[in-house]
Amino acid sequence: MQTRTLGRTGPAVSALGLGATGMSGAYGAADRTESIATVHAALDAGVTLIDTGDFYAMGHNELLLAEALRGRDRDSYRLSVKFGMLRGPGQEFGGSDGRPEAVKNFLAYSLTRLGVDHIDVYRPARLDPAVPIEETVGAVKEMIDAGHVRHLGLSEVDAATIRRAHAVQPVADLQIEYSLISRAVEADILPTLRELGIGMTAYGVLSRGLISGHWTAGHAAGPGDLRVHSPRFSDGNVEHNLALVEALRRVAEAKGCTVAQLAIAWVAAQGEDIVPLVGARTRERLAEALPAMELRLTADDLAEIEKAVPPGAARGDRYPSAFMADLGVGN
Repeated sequence: MQTRTLGRTGPAVSALGLGATGMSGAYGAADRTESIATVHAALDAGVTLIDTGDFYAMGHNELLLAEALRGRDRDSYRLSVKFGMLRGPGQEFGGSDGRPEAVKNFLAYSLTRLGVDHIDVYRPARLDPAVPIEETVGAVKEMIDAGHVRHLGLSEVDAATIRRAHAVQPVADLQIEYSLISRAVEADILPTLRELGIGMTAYGVLSRGLISGHWTAGHAAGPGDLRVHSPRFSDGNVEHNLALVEALRRVAEAKGCTVAQLAIAWVAAQGEDIVPLVGARTRERLAEALPAMELRLTADDLAEIEKAVPPGAARGDRYPSAFMADLGVGN
């Protein structure tokens, strides 16, 4: 497994990271035994970056990872943890809390659930509009100085917020959605990150399975699957978006790889400062994703991919309308 460094100040991590949210029911029922086996398989394959959030099924995901990581050398993996999103008993979302006292509280619970003495990259999941970002990251800085956190990360914020946070504490990386059909970061966010020496961890590289090559128009999201609320999966939009996938499939077949591998490789090819996160929750999907990092895309390949999926070609927002206002950039 190749490695990449998260910005100028962040840790060296595997060039491909594992996102764990799907292991806690975000996309329908998940198998606990298979999830743990997938984490083990990822670690054994050289994946060292694992991403989670304290609000993923209200701590379930952190507890699951604690079980999967038990007995592993703590220096052999890096934990990226998002905090601050509020949930209710019915799993409804209730905004974000970025107050300094809340930051320390969230961290204490995460350390306990994960069974570790430090978090490698700690980041607010969303900007709390009621709390200046300087106060939120100031609290993370205190936790870095105290040894409970190694690096500051950000998630889904705009360029101005990145600059303000970075002035308080060097930011290792920004976690943000980036894929062939979600390219809003290219206008202002990516140039800002590169100017400041901040890395990017790209989630949603397969757009929650939409551009994986495995989703079909007749596939209905099951109980508990957040995709049932996603505009890109809605009737009318999904058929259009899957036509883009079929165009991409033709490029993938000519290249001798799968659609998912091509989509992951495209993100990785956008810069050595970008680490794609894959949300594999089975060993089968992980095994498909791993070879993407060995796929070398030529200028001709990239041109063919652009032709198949031009910027802005997808239909539908990447989140339901109620969540779009919380994002630093759009689609």
